[in-house]
Amino acid sequence: MTVTHKTHADRKMYRAIFVLSSWGFVIVIASFLFLYAGHMLDELLGTSPNFMFGLFFLAIFACIGRLYQDAWLRRKDV
Repeated sequence: MTVTHKTHADRKMYRAIFVLSSWGFVIVIASFLFLYAGHMLDELLGTSPNFMFGLFFLAIFACIGRLYQDAWLRRKDV
């Protein structure tokens, strides 16, 4: 029975995959949370889809901006 040892490059590759999948999860959760909050504000104020779409796009742009910032800081590690 042979034991294979993971090299440092393999660990970095797996780490990058896990980081990207976690960012995908964050984007989905944040967009649904902001979409729901916008829907509640629209019901409260009577402004049908205004806050719902505004907060949804705010969540998407904020998460993608944060992902870009994180990738920019990690680019030196690769």
